Amino acid sequence: MGVMCGITGWVSFDRNLARERDTVEAMTATMAERGPDAGGVWIEGPAALGHRRLAVIDIGGGGQPMTTETPNGTVALVYSGEVYNFTELRSELVARGHRFRSRSDTEVVLRGYLEWGEAVAERLSGMYAFALWDVRDQRLVLIRDRLGIKPLYLWPTADGVLFGSEPKAILANSLARPALGLDGMRELFTMIADPRSAVWDEMEQVAPGTVVTVSREGIRRHRYWELTRAEHTDDLQATIGTVRGLLQDSVARQLVADVPLCTLLSGGLDSSAITALAAARLREESESVRTFTVDFAYQERTFVADEWRATLDSPFARQVADHVGARHSSVVLGPAALADPEVRAAVVAARDLPYGFGDSDASLYLLSRAVREHSTVALSGESADEIFAGYRWFHEPALRDAATFPWMAAMPKEMTRRTGLLRPELVRELDLDTYVQDKYREAVGPVESAAGDSELEARARQLSYLHLTRFLRAMLDRKDRLSMAASLEVRVPLCDHRLIEYVYNVPWTMRAYDGREKSLLRGATAELLPRSVVERKKSHYPLASDSVYLIALQKQTAQVLGDRRGHRVFELVDADAVSELARRPADGIDLPERIGLEQFLDLVMWLDRYDPVVTTA
Repeated sequence: MGVMCGITGWVSFDRNLARERDTVEAMTATMAERGPDAGGVWIEGPAALGHRRLAVIDIGGGGQPMTTETPNGTVALVYSGEVYNFTELRSELVARGHRFRSRSDTEVVLRGYLEWGEAVAERLSGMYAFALWDVRDQRLVLIRDRLGIKPLYLWPTADGVLFGSEPKAILANSLARPALGLDGMRELFTMIADPRSAVWDEMEQVAPGTVVTVSREGIRRHRYWELTRAEHTDDLQATIGTVRGLLQDSVARQLVADVPLCTLLSGGLDSSAITALAAARLREESESVRTFTVDFAYQERTFVADEWRATLDSPFARQVADHVGARHSSVVLGPAALADPEVRAAVVAARDLPYGFGDSDASLYLLSRAVREHSTVALSGESADEIFAGYRWFHEPALRDAATFPWMAAMPKEMTRRTGLLRPELVRELDLDTYVQDKYREAVGPVESAAGDSELEARARQLSYLHLTRFLRAMLDRKDRLSMAASLEVRVPLCDHRLIEYVYNVPWTMRAYDGREKSLLRGATAELLPRSVVERKKSHYPLASDSVYLIALQKQTAQVLGDRRGHRVFELVDADAVSELARRPADGIDLPERIGLEQFLDLVMWLDRYDPVVTTA
């Protein structure tokens, strides 16, 4: 199987790109971390494709860009991802007369396209983003997986398109001007994750489950997958059994690799379930599973339970590791590492944007870097909350029924509209309340309801849809960018589209049958886990809780205020408000204010790195 990589390219119908090799190589080089093992460029006439490779399967074969000759011309492919059903597809293609040169799923995708055209997308199960240039009809085909696990961006030009796994690849071409306007800022400072928004002006994401074709006639977009209603006829026991079977199959398929593999284990239900299923499967081959947990120095001394985190992760992670016989490691991060400006710079570069999530992003990046010393592939429990209704706002009526994105009803407004330190006139211009309202109406529009649905059933379906098409998008993007920046491939077995399609149509009464969050996941995996983990209340991703970290942020902020008073960040940020936070005693700063400091420091680094044109009116 596959390659976790970076892909990029340029189609320019009015020129021969052979003279632009340097530019295409520069675009490709921006993603060296995504693919540290190899790189390649293919150019023919109006098309150029670039690829960086992180080899995971068929280490010696499967090099890219990959081409094949047909009687009427070449078809070339750059591909990033994993197709988990590639063995079955390969057998089917062999039966249809195709001959293979490698063991890679890359070649299965290429030959699948020769056989089925762009409809190959409907046959793939996995996480992928790829681009094909078809010389036969002078056409570029871009395809992204159903959930948007792997990223893919495009930039329409006067005579074609630029594309890449990350914005940085596109922005390395002088045709793409780095710019941010009000709509981009609205997306950046809220928690909406519009599936097509790239935040950058003129750039867009290829939406999940979409095929984009580019020809001389222009750009055409076609959805090949979306969440749809289907009648659910299984009883509760059959439903739990089906969920268990789908989980087992997904985990088994995702344990295939020619490189060391592990799981990311927090001790919550999601990652523990994935770890237990992986351990059971590996035991059949007389192997044990490797597990990693992130922890913060001083945590046991400074931890204070709150509504977001009732318990520490480490003790539960150790219990699971002991229970399944895992080889377990804890990655302990101290405040100096989390606050290190070099780490912040790496995070801003990885995400291409100043999100301001601070130690939450820094810790994931540092964890990925530590794991990568031992493993190339990690399995994660990401998406269980979105699929199985794990967040409290699925269950608390006041939050569930609010006429907005439910996570925005649950979180402090200062965190869902992160404008606390922006200049007041910019905040007025952004008018985020109206933006959120408009985007919410747009987001719930496609949800299908049935005549017999109760109000609760209809609302539960809306919430599922919102989480799978919006909130999950943000979580997956964060996980992909920060792990790939450390050259670690993270697989997400719970994002198997068969599981998602099935659970999406389970009635709410069955999805919450025991009156708790994630009932079906618990029911499907409880017998594999320690009772303490099965009963554990959801605990959100950990944050550093010591004042040493916060004081380091204040010092870095004061340094910018002292040395760089003329910095263009102050066109966006209110210098007096930042000054006041930098001086205030650390124990008087709450979480939204701390995120304000994180955002300020991110903005400074981002403006320095990308030098974008910023329009505030």
